[in-house]
Amino acid sequence: MDVTTLAVALIGVGGTLGGTLGGAVLSQRANREQDQRAERERERERHEQAILTRRDLYARLNTTARAYRVAARDAVEAAKRGEDVDPALLESAKEAWADQYSLAQMTLAKDVLDVASTLNRALGLGYAVVKHLPGSPDPDEAFRRADTWFSGPLSDGVYLLRVTLRHDLGVEVDSDFEHTRARFLAALDSARDDLARHMAASGT
Repeated sequence: MDVTTLAVALIGVGGTLGGTLGGAVLSQRANREQDQRAERERERERHEQAILTRRDLYARLNTTARAYRVAARDAVEAAKRGEDVDPALLESAKEAWADQYSLAQMTLAKDVLDVASTLNRALGLGYAVVKHLPGSPDPDEAFRRADTWFSGPLSDGVYLLRVTLRHDLGVEVDSDFEHTRARFLAALDSARDDLARHMAASGT
């Protein structure tokens, strides 16, 4: 075999090996890029699923808070009219809220949890207001306090929860909302403490 033939043979072998190695490198790169795209897609799907899960939880939390307040307020109104009140309605609303609040405690961010926790205590006091109405020594004053509580501070508290949840989801944006939330929370806490003191002073 002369030098020219040997050189041609070596070039042919080198070209074949180079082509094979080059193809392998390109294939590995393509596979790596495909894996990265697949991982990005999975991450996007996980993110979207987390948002949907949180949105569903927030919707249930908002719904049960409103239903609990309405059930308690309706019980007060029925008692004022002298009508019999089905305790199961209020108990069911109370339990539904408690279930959702318990779930939310594991997932809520601190600022959202602060609102939900404050509202939980306010709803609990509203429940006590309803339960103590029949034995109140001053029914007129007790009904007045109940009306004020359910139509004022507690209504504001339920509203605050809804707006807070919407802000956390990015549905509403208000640069001054942190200040507004703090003001609402302070007002709800103060009103709850005042009502609790009045009930204690009146023997209920």
